[in-house]
Order: sequence, then structure tokens, then C-alpha cells
Amino acid sequence: MTFDQAGQPDLSVVIPVYNGERILAATMARLSGYLTSGTSEIIIVENGSSDKTLEVALKHAVDTPNVRFQVLQSQKGMGNAYRRGIEASSGRRVLLTADDLPFGTDDLDEDKKLTTKPHIVIGSKAHKDSITERSAIRGITTFGFKTLRQVILGSKIGDSQGTLIVDGEWLRSMVDRFDDPGFLFSTQVVYAAEKQGFKIVEVPVTLAPDDEPGETTIRTADVVKMFKGLVAMRRRRSEFAAAPNAGTRAS
Repeated sequence: MTFDQAGQPDLSVVIPVYNGERILAATMARLSGYLTSGTSEIIIVENGSSDKTLEVALKHAVDTPNVRFQVLQSQKGMGNAYRRGIEASSGRRVLLTADDLPFGTDDLDEDKKLTTKPHIVIGSKAHKDSITERSAIRGITTFGFKTLRQVILGSKIGDSQGTLIVDGEWLRSMVDRFDDPGFLFSTQVVYAAEKQGFKIVEVPVTLAPDDEPGETTIRTADVVKMFKGLVAMRRRRSEFAAAPNAGTRAS
């Protein structure tokens, strides 16, 4: 089925891009070539780049019978970009991913295997069958963040920072509550789904070898910011737990 035959796309792919001119064209081509059945939209959100990211996005946003593109801009920050893309999306389901496709299409491949679609599918580095090669510092940071989520939020999810495939109607109706401008945005989405009792499935992925090319320097300020963000989220737990409207129910 093509866009000439159906209105609402099956999938919206939201990709924040910051200074990604070197990799963006390949990412757009790979997704467009992969999404050859059903109907999908790919939403590129440039957020404060200082290179030619926007020009690259506009040049390579070529629609196909199965895929249409949108190129948008937002304020700097991954969360700001995700919010802008979600607001512009119309798909039955929404994939939140990154401009370098860190897992390739593993998340989408694993999602296809699920006969019943859960509320959220997470491309999870914490899944026992995932293959991830990371620096020691990054591994410690990931473990520390997971521990903080468990202690502060009571979260049972292994990886809230993976790629997310989310029910589109629910995500759009909740987007105003997801206000973190940066990396905690996806954790807010997962936390809200947990609090509302929705089914969340983590699927295995393989992390691209060049996703983490070197050691990452984690500053004390980053840890403090992470802690404060999670505490603020916990204080809003009743807000995240409230359904967006009477017609939205956990499955």
C-alpha cells in the first residue's frame, strides 16, 4: 500500500540531528531503502547545527511510494528535537532513533517478529542477547544510571536510553508532559508508560562498532544533573501516571 492508497502512515521515524552532515545522507538512504512495505514517514529534526546538516537533509529528502520525508528544525537538545518531531508525526507507531542508527535496523527487525505489538518496544543494550562493545567509562555510567532509575523511580526497565518504538496516538497525546530538553526525554517516555501500566518489551540489538569510538569523559556536573533530573521526574510521578484522556487504556 502506498500513500496514494492510505492516509495515516504505519510508522513515523523521528531522527534528531546535530552536526550530522557526514552521516545523515547514508542514514536517510538506508531507512528509505528498508521501509519498502506499508507506509512510513521519516522526520529529520535539525537542532542547532553549525555545519551543513540542514542542507544535506533537504537535498536527500526524496519521497518514495512508501516513504515521505519531513525536514524540521528545533532548539538545540535531543529532547527538544524529539518533541518537535513527535508533534509533527502522524504514524500509528513512532520510532525514536539517532542519526547514526546505532543498532542499524535491528530494532525494527525484532519488532517485526512480535505478533502482538506492545505499547513500547525498546532496542535495549541491556537485553541479555544484545551485543555491545563499550568503553569501561561508558559501561560504568550506564550501570550507574540504571541503578539510579531503579532506586529513584522504581523502574524495572533495563535500558531507557535505547531506541523506542511507541504507540503514536498515546505519544502525541502525552508529548507536552515530556519536557526534558536533553537525554532524559526517552526516560520520561518510558517512565510514563511504566506508571500507566503499559506493556514494554526490550529486544536485543547489536551496537555499531563505531558508535563509541573513544573514552567518554563524565564530569561530576553530569552526574549531578542526571540525579536531579530523575528526582524531578519522581516528584511528577502522579502526572506521568495519569492517562492523557479517558480513552487511553493500558494493554
